[in-house]
Amino acid sequence: MKTAFILLALLLTGFALVIVIVPMLRSGRRHGHPRHALAVSLAVAFLLPLTALALYMKVGTPAALVPANLQRPTTQQMLDQLRVHLADKPDDLKGWLLLAQVYKTMDKPGPARDAYGKALKLAPDNTDLMVAWAETDAQARPEHLISDRGRSLLQAAIGKSPNDQRGLWLLGISDYQHGQFANASRLWRRLEAQLQPGTPVAQAVKRQIAMADARASGKSQQEAMALLQSPSTPSTGAPAPATSSSTTDHAEGVHLAVHVTVAPSLRSRVRPGDTVFVFARNANGSPMPLAVARLKASELPTTVMLTDGMGMTPQARLSDARRVTVIARISRSGQALPAAGDLQGQSGPLAVQDEKTVDIVIGHVR
Repeated sequence: MKTAFILLALLLTGFALVIVIVPMLRSGRRHGHPRHALAVSLAVAFLLPLTALALYMKVGTPAALVPANLQRPTTQQMLDQLRVHLADKPDDLKGWLLLAQVYKTMDKPGPARDAYGKALKLAPDNTDLMVAWAETDAQARPEHLISDRGRSLLQAAIGKSPNDQRGLWLLGISDYQHGQFANASRLWRRLEAQLQPGTPVAQAVKRQIAMADARASGKSQQEAMALLQSPSTPSTGAPAPATSSSTTDHAEGVHLAVHVTVAPSLRSRVRPGDTVFVFARNANGSPMPLAVARLKASELPTTVMLTDGMGMTPQARLSDARRVTVIARISRSGQALPAAGDLQGQSGPLAVQDEKTVDIVIGHVR
């Protein structure tokens, strides 16, 4: 680009010199002053390029000749331009969708959720937007649990679009979180019927179905997780999965055994009905939990098994991370959002493939 510009500038300058100097030389010869005309022509030939260069440096854009300055706008620049556009045209549905997608690529689920919310006001019957809002809202929360509004939107989306795969998955997670295990199993079976058997996503869904079936039959969370890790899974008394497969499918992937206890100094502050959240996060990546377990404080001390398929999405897998941080939190409100007074403990970064039990002592107050 720089070479082409210089060559074009030299060509145009030479053309200008020819147009100016040739008539001057001819006029000097006709009037008997060839030397004078030659001197003036040489002066013009010298001054014209210098004048053009000085003028370009004054009002032109010399920086444009540097290749590094010709790069495409950065994501932040595009984001700023889009914000300005939407401030001027807040009814631009496609603009809000684009803004949400940009935020998602920047791993900012909170702003992405807000952008989806703006789009949802413009298209309140759009099921894709309902599911997207619920998903990004959950991702924006510390433990990524589905809120009441997210649950309502998911129910509405499934009512309008019964085969929405993301909607079925997320609503099943919400049902599981609310203790409606049979409903979660039914939703995940509907999802499983749409998936290609044997794929990682299908296997993750199958494991979640087995978990839900075990809980629906009366087993505790700990018993259900232990069931998935056994070489041969006994019958739970619940309906069999929709597709036939070996029970060893449920034991695929890595797992973390987390032994959770409460420090003696804090035991008096724990009530049996308090909710305990145990989750693992990628130590060097997104804060989205790769596995989440929820139980009651009355079950402590206990060992929780975190496995593939216990994340917010089927693609969130422990086996995709090399190192994770494990956190255990006791919430009196039962809400995933951390609050003052919650009790918490966590591990340092640890290797996922390490099969040793992780000991978490809940020992400090938020």
